[in-house]
Amino acid sequence: MGLRLVGLTVVSVVLAGSLAGCNYTEYYKKQSGYDYGSRDPEGTKLMQVRSYGALTANPAQHQNSYFEYSANLSRQVSSLPGINTALVFLTDRNAYVGVVTDWSGGGTQARGGRTLRESENAGTMEGVYNVDNGSSKWDNRHVVTPYNSYFTHKDVSDLSSKLRQTIGQVIRNAHPKVQEVNISANREYVNQLVEFAKESWAGRPLKPLTPAFNRLVQYVFGMGSEIPLPLYEYNPGADSPGGAGPEPVDGNK
Repeated sequence: MGLRLVGLTVVSVVLAGSLAGCNYTEYYKKQSGYDYGSRDPEGTKLMQVRSYGALTANPAQHQNSYFEYSANLSRQVSSLPGINTALVFLTDRNAYVGVVTDWSGGGTQARGGRTLRESENAGTMEGVYNVDNGSSKWDNRHVVTPYNSYFTHKDVSDLSSKLRQTIGQVIRNAHPKVQEVNISANREYVNQLVEFAKESWAGRPLKPLTPAFNRLVQYVFGMGSEIPLPLYEYNPGADSPGGAGPEPVDGNK
């Protein structure tokens, strides 16, 4: 699927052997040079205009005319402390960001506690992938899985406001005319964004997929009632795993 897809797939493989429970967590909390949850002891925080989230009551805000994957912004957001992987898409109206968090920055969660994380990493201590059934297998189509993965967070509000403000500012610095920057670390959302990114990496047109993309972002950010399906469920017979069309003949991704 190309170098970028390989890089994302390798994330799951590396995780299976690298996460080491509480000691690993505490180590990175101590080593991290950035804490999104830290307070300003001097009380000198400046009032900032919120850079992320819903800024309008327009019911059609997520009815985008087109969308595109931004490799540059994805790299910029991925390089932020606390972010392991980021996928950024731009539309005629908004920016949509999917992130996977790690321990390289403190205070990424809006509230403390393990329950906000969607991944169970206890299997690394048992030498297995799935600690529930002892299996060593996983679906490498997904960037993040329920077991032995970096962290996703179910609700949009589970990410700290400071982290979302930082991400939003990165997007707006590059694209000041963006109306809204919508950010989530929900596992299903991130994994579905990967399918759209695969199409971009493969050089296939995204225009035909705009309704599917709108359905996803409307469901996540606009309280849409129609449940979005992953692209590979629209076309299970696609040549490329997760792809919505055949591989490009020249193999250029």
